[in-house]
Amino acid sequence: MISILIVDDEENMRVMLRAMLRQQGYEVWQAESAEKALGLLEAQVPDFVLTDVRMSGMSGLDLVKEIALRAIPTTVLVMSAYGSIDTAVEAMRAGAYDYIMKPFKADEVVLTLRKAQEREDLRRENRELRERLTRERSFEGIISESPAMRTVFRQIERISTYKSTVLVTGESGTGKELVARAIHARSDRASGPFVAVNCGAIPEHLLESELFGHRKGAFTDAVSDKQGLFEAANGGTLFLDEIGELPPMLQVKLFRVLQEESIRRVGDTKDIPVDVRILAATTRDLQAEIAQGRFREELFYRLNVVTITLPPLRARREDIPLLVEQFLARDNERFKLSIKGVEPEALRLLSNHSWPGNVRELMNAVEHACLMCEGSSLRAGDMPENVRKVGDPVKQFLATGEISIKKTVDFVEEILIRRALEETRGNRTKAARILEISHRALLYKMKRYGIS
Repeated sequence: MISILIVDDEENMRVMLRAMLRQQGYEVWQAESAEKALGLLEAQVPDFVLTDVRMSGMSGLDLVKEIALRAIPTTVLVMSAYGSIDTAVEAMRAGAYDYIMKPFKADEVVLTLRKAQEREDLRRENRELRERLTRERSFEGIISESPAMRTVFRQIERISTYKSTVLVTGESGTGKELVARAIHARSDRASGPFVAVNCGAIPEHLLESELFGHRKGAFTDAVSDKQGLFEAANGGTLFLDEIGELPPMLQVKLFRVLQEESIRRVGDTKDIPVDVRILAATTRDLQAEIAQGRFREELFYRLNVVTITLPPLRARREDIPLLVEQFLARDNERFKLSIKGVEPEALRLLSNHSWPGNVRELMNAVEHACLMCEGSSLRAGDMPENVRKVGDPVKQFLATGEISIKKTVDFVEEILIRRALEETRGNRTKAARILEISHRALLYKMKRYGIS
């Protein structure tokens, strides 16, 4: 049964409304003041609150504001005499759904309530639909509906229950740690610790102690025994981000740990067994690093039991609107904003940007736009300058400071393939001819870049 709280300091009005609404099948509660109504709302929340605007003590307008401030999940309607129409409109601005002018007929009240109920039903259906779509598009918090990411999700499901090491590769900002966390969450180690360390963020002379721990007196600052990250992750997962930054000496020690499943603290003489699953990630081409003598081949093959390669954001542009919606909801909550959505021109800019910084750059762009926004939705003018300035994507890529020839060539090659497919409307034979490569080579490169 739909419940409604009537708030009015006139007893005759409360009695009349109670009789009328009960006849229509509503469960009716009453309060003779806004203060009494707030007390009732602390104990139980009705579907609707129908309140007079002008009352002795706290006004109906103040009640509307207080309900909004306390985030009480009810729909408020206000009753107002003709002389206080401005107050009724102000109440709607404060959060009321609608107002009813006094004197009113019974069917006016019922019609307004039914309209409000229809709106609430529609909002609930929309909310449930959004939640269902989010569940369908989400995998352990990773939002995507692109074929390339769906392949990644299937890989995660397949390998999560095994202890095998996994190497996650991809450009900076593609979400490699999110993938590592998803693997951990899906594994039988989910109740154990997940410990993450960026191998490039810790000074080389401290990294060994951070990973393996040390004994008191092992070096000048070692004033007590210290547990390393391997021990901290015992029974769980250790995520080694930017593994390509690991110094050569520690590469040797890490290989030994992976082989023997035991560690030795700095300054110690005995080994400590550890039960840790290793997940590693890198933005570097480790095989190229091996060729240059900067990464040990035996460690690469020990880490590279399973490889998951994350596509860059420009290869899954269909995910951009979903990610924008997710980041907008997050920023609304973080900054106490109420931005409703994104205007079409702004979304077009976001969808067409090359995103050399990938998902991380998109997240920061949405945050920037939210902080700059002065309206009810994000506009093109709210976007960061580099997003508003539509230019040569290759120049944008080079502006990030990238100096890898291989990554730059791959970036340009992917752009040219996409342009050729667009010009030929997906005709791969014609696209291969324009690109001056074989049809077989085109198919291989399309698969490599996640182009469907």
